[in-house]
Amino acid sequence: MFIYNVTVNINEDAHAEWVKWMKEIHIPEVMKTGCFIDSQMVKVLYTEDEGHTYSMQYKFLEMPDIERYQKEFAPRLQADHTSKFKDKYAAFRTILQIVD
Repeated sequence: MFIYNVTVNINEDAHAEWVKWMKEIHIPEVMKTGCFIDSQMVKVLYTEDEGHTYSMQYKFLEMPDIERYQKEFAPRLQADHTSKFKDKYAAFRTILQIVD
């Protein structure tokens, strides 16, 4: 099993709107793609960055699942995020393998 991890640092002035949008719109849209089996949103504590940092973690079963997501869905979903919160965040993405 794998995790697609998206870490976002959001500016203070957009924080409340961003959290609401992520919970009510963005994460449900990502899950509707059918590429992931579970998700969670966690707040990163004790960072030296300004603003607020979060990790969105989407679990998936096989590498073709993330490849499909990145090809068919990610460009539009990431563009929606960028247009709504332009210049108010920094993000990076990682793919993790769960070690049993």
